[in-house]
Amino acid sequence: MGVTNKRTITKTRRKTRDVDQVKADIMSPKHLKQFMETKAAEDLPGLGRHYCVECSKWLKQIAEGPYTQKEAEAAVGLRTDNGDRKRTFADADDDIAMGA
Repeated sequence: MGVTNKRTITKTRRKTRDVDQVKADIMSPKHLKQFMETKAAEDLPGLGRHYCVECSKWLKQIAEGPYTQKEAEAAVGLRTDNGDRKRTFADADDDIAMGA
């Protein structure tokens, strides 16, 4: 059986570690140890003896840090705007009363 869509196969084959995963490795030695134990030594650079966390991928993005949820929502326009209202309900009632 298997997956018949070539695009799905390619995407799953090219899966790499994301910036937030690498950032978690830097912050927590336990997280890095878990990742190292799941990989075979033959798959790691230097047969797993010399693993560079910072060079694992996206060094510049790691220095900037991962995006927060608040930044992501602001990027798509989902933010709370509690500024001054241009029109109040009292003004709307006056307009209705004058028009009638």
